[in-house]
Amino acid sequence: MNSWYLKLMAVVILVLAAVFSYGKFGPGIPITSVVTQKQELFSVTGEGKVTVVPDTAIVSLGITLNKPSVKAAQNDVNAVISEITKSLKALGIDAKDIKTSNYSIYPQYDYQTTGGNKISGYQVSANLTVKVREFDKINQVVDEATAKGANNVGGIQLTVDEAKQKELLQQAREMAVKDAKSKAESLASAAGMTLGKIVNIQEDANNFPRPIMNYGAGMLAADNITKTNIEPGSTDVTTSVTLFYETR
Repeated sequence: MNSWYLKLMAVVILVLAAVFSYGKFGPGIPITSVVTQKQELFSVTGEGKVTVVPDTAIVSLGITLNKPSVKAAQNDVNAVISEITKSLKALGIDAKDIKTSNYSIYPQYDYQTTGGNKISGYQVSANLTVKVREFDKINQVVDEATAKGANNVGGIQLTVDEAKQKELLQQAREMAVKDAKSKAESLASAAGMTLGKIVNIQEDANNFPRPIMNYGAGMLAADNITKTNIEPGSTDVTTSVTLFYETR
């Protein structure tokens, strides 16, 4: 074996031995670690509002009758529902916009003569929910329904078409985000802060429908009824948006 090869092998062995000894007995190799802590987020809320005139109404029509028997009460209530439905269809209300939302039967007890131990009759109640898509027909719908036997008109709600609602809400959102960004930039500038990227967003929306009136059964007695006059006025689609920024 050549002498130069033996010398090379000896050098390699010495180097490996030195590295092994240093790693086992020498000081540890320093390692620098960087711990990044999440910064506090800067949040700001903006408001968006779009004013609109309602074009749709949701009307709740109630019929409540008391009769000596269940059958008699049901027959009379069903007859009233049928007459109301015919009248509303004649006004141009689509059948899919007329829905029975409640139908209940309750026994009535004679508390004065029997102490409440005897059934004296039955009360049948039904509710129709009517969506009126042509706003100028709302007054007619209420008048026709009460003329045909509805004795409770509750919680008329004014709203706008579903597709239009989405469009208006999107407009309000864009306004709210723009408002929030403007506030964030102004506040950060005044405080000497540097804003980073937006890392989160939250929304609190306040939308349709809104109730405007309620008629009780006593108010709809025949001698008390006057022509209904509902004006749409205007209402607001509002939303608030909170933006969360990183700061630098």
